[in-house]
Amino acid sequence: MTGNFQKRALLIAGPTASGKSALALDLARKWNGVIINADALQVYQPLRILSARPTAEEEAAAPHRLYGHVGPKAQFSVARWLKEARLEIEATWERGLYPIITGGTGLYFRALEKGLAPVPEIPADIRAHWRSFEGDLHAELWQRDQEMASRLLPTDRQRLVRALEVVDATGVSLLEWQRDGQSMAPLAGVEVERIFMEVPRDELYARAELRFDQMLRAGALDEVRPLMGLDPVLPMMRAIGVPELLAHLRGEVTLEDATAKAKTATRQYIKRQLTWWRGQMAHWRELPA
Repeated sequence: MTGNFQKRALLIAGPTASGKSALALDLARKWNGVIINADALQVYQPLRILSARPTAEEEAAAPHRLYGHVGPKAQFSVARWLKEARLEIEATWERGLYPIITGGTGLYFRALEKGLAPVPEIPADIRAHWRSFEGDLHAELWQRDQEMASRLLPTDRQRLVRALEVVDATGVSLLEWQRDGQSMAPLAGVEVERIFMEVPRDELYARAELRFDQMLRAGALDEVRPLMGLDPVLPMMRAIGVPELLAHLRGEVTLEDATAKAKTATRQYIKRQLTWWRGQMAHWRELPA
């Protein structure tokens, strides 16, 4: 593939250990591409090893953006990533290069193509009312917003509450806010190719377990050691491997037990990733890896 990449983009997604970063690097070399991170953990500067961030050698082989640029205490959000990704994509186009967005955070990819609903902040009293409401939420929404209610299951409490608080606070359906957000999505009107790395689940599990052993040999314990004094509720501190290895460093578990727990958490995460992507895959091309 050669030529002008103005208003074109490649998305490469997949679960942990599926080989998406290697494919992105290979294609960036071939197609004059810039690799833009779409992984919520690879943004954190302290976690090169445990987040499986590209190595310094890989970063030198092709331009990489939005990797390791966030401090450990940051509350990084989808909205912040989307703003930064938009700037990087536009800068890539301006240079006549090809943006290759890759990662495992599905919400990032959805925001790229569908945007984020620019809903104003909901007043605290309205939020509290609907979140504590014990009646029939679906019936309440049907009275106010039939189109939105027809799209939601009566058992989907979280989405029903969100739709009710939005229409109650703004007088406008959440659907309308979402449509506005989609019109402002960074990839709206862009020619997009989408690749999903398809790997059998058992093979993914085996790859992920082998990779965690490699992370330990590469210095994962030394990577988490400086994090011992940080607040455990910070997003970065919930990265797989961080709480498990910190527990070992505090003397609470053996390294063998910490490793087993981290591998179990990785398998559970892969399962959640595959479940999420299964509902998003209709327009993605699956690539065996």
